[in-house]
Amino acid sequence: MPLVTLRNISIRFGAEAILDQANLIIESNERLGLIGRNGAGKSTLLKLIDGAISVDDGEVIRQHGLKVGRLVQDVPCDLNLDVRTVVAMGDSANSTLLARLYAGDNLSENLQAEANQNDAWSTDRRIKTLCSKFDLEPEANFEQLSGGMKRRVLLASALVENPDLLLLDEPTNHLDIDTIIWLENLLLSLNITLIIVSHDRSFIDKLCNRIIELDRGTISSWPGNYQAYLDGKAKAMQEEQRHNAKFDKKLAQEETWIRQGIQARRTRNEGRVRALQKMRELRRQRRQPQDTATIGLNEAGKSGKVVIEASNLHAGFGDVVVIEHFSCRILRGDKVGIIGPNGCGKSTLIKLLTGELQPQHGSVRIGTNLQIAYLDQHRSAIRDDLSVQDNVSGNTQITINGKERHIMSYLQDFLFSPERARAPAAKLSGGERNRLMLAKLFTRPFNLLILDEPTNDLDFETLELLEQLLMDYSGTLLLVSHDRTFLNNVVTSTIAFEGNGEVNEYVGGYDDWLRQCKTQNEVTESKNKSRKKPQSKPTKLSYKQQRELDALPDNIAQLESRIEAIQHAMTEADFYKQDAELIAQQGNELKQLQKQLEQAFSRWEELES
Repeated sequence: MPLVTLRNISIRFGAEAILDQANLIIESNERLGLIGRNGAGKSTLLKLIDGAISVDDGEVIRQHGLKVGRLVQDVPCDLNLDVRTVVAMGDSANSTLLARLYAGDNLSENLQAEANQNDAWSTDRRIKTLCSKFDLEPEANFEQLSGGMKRRVLLASALVENPDLLLLDEPTNHLDIDTIIWLENLLLSLNITLIIVSHDRSFIDKLCNRIIELDRGTISSWPGNYQAYLDGKAKAMQEEQRHNAKFDKKLAQEETWIRQGIQARRTRNEGRVRALQKMRELRRQRRQPQDTATIGLNEAGKSGKVVIEASNLHAGFGDVVVIEHFSCRILRGDKVGIIGPNGCGKSTLIKLLTGELQPQHGSVRIGTNLQIAYLDQHRSAIRDDLSVQDNVSGNTQITINGKERHIMSYLQDFLFSPERARAPAAKLSGGERNRLMLAKLFTRPFNLLILDEPTNDLDFETLELLEQLLMDYSGTLLLVSHDRTFLNNVVTSTIAFEGNGEVNEYVGGYDDWLRQCKTQNEVTESKNKSRKKPQSKPTKLSYKQQRELDALPDNIAQLESRIEAIQHAMTEADFYKQDAELIAQQGNELKQLQKQLEQAFSRWEELES
């Protein structure tokens, strides 16, 4: 029997139904990715599955004894409790009892007896296990934790009752890449059904084996990962457009017939009239796809060729070294991704590179004719007491790329209706706040764009539009992001914080960084192994083997020299201006050389042993 079955479900909060005769079946051990536009009703659907809200029409069938855990999108504020008490809140039966025990009220015999009677100690053991598994300190204060650690606590709370079905609403928001990967591996290890709402395409692809989409009140199902959904959705949209065009043509023909002269009216078929009336009603009820944002950049004139040149930077706070011996050269048109754990110093690096902060050692030279636009991760430029319109501009006319535009027309490009544009910013959702910040940022001309976590809360369509916009952008970009797919698609090089103040620059996006790190670690490990002297040589080498062994150090040195030369060439700004075939050839040569080097080290180790 399915865990949950939704039959002809309808829920209406306003003029249009959030769910309109929708159907869904959720089976055991499925991992479902729930996607849809901002405001489509994804959180409403999760609440319905959880039982937090009821339907206006239709039927919800849940398996008997079904346990549902839920991770909410927003982290609660002012929760001045220790970690174990917050985790215990996930157990509806024993949360109050455990809170009293954790508060030190465990001397009461009556309380002890009540705990024994309700089997609260089993929940307590489960809480300790989860705290250990999630690397949480049970007695730490929840309010003093970082955003990422708070989400770990809330996830532990959602799992405390051993649910059959776990609902996750934007679980990766504000998590760094390391924590996201930790969460991926944890969820894959759980033997439960998952429904995940997330705008992180890598996360969805890694975890989900079925995509369900909420669009215009209906739920559609697509087996496979996100890419498989995209392919199927494109075909379905083409079919919908063909069907609608055929329907509209038939409707137009019938409207022409009904408007014919008196003779036609006398003889017209009443059944045909009724059919026309039904077609009119169907056309009136048709829900069009939501508009897509049409974001544009307000680019300034070209900057100098060298945008930023940093040499031997050193920065820290007290005894903590954040950046040590870091140098880089950013040229006009470079798109640089900056990655690392939360709190490692990414924002500090941006301030150093733009001259807002002075390094303790080293120097930064900033190029000429720079006009900088900066989107900070806290969206501090938004004033909640002002309307959307007034946040963007106090004037009714603005200039974009040298052309005058009315502020309302401009805001409609970012999906703000006139009514929404006049509303105070305090009432905006997370996705709307992000679009407002982009609208405000892009009113000013710039040639150096700095984006700190721009993808949070954006729906897939807006996210992919921004991605394409940045790919086509001719200026210079500094991008801080934990979205691996976004980094892979946009940036040409990556600055990575790798611990203990070590910051390095790599060619390519996130996957390129991973691959280069892996290769570098394997080579280093092979070198270390090769330098270990064997305890004994059980067999004597042949003359041919001895000559091979003697020649290996020189061969390895030549391979390392050639690899270093190609890698250095790849860091030059002009490298990617070559013909694509030449770039591919050098990339393939590098892979072959690295493979030969690995084989040489393995052979050296084999002969020496």
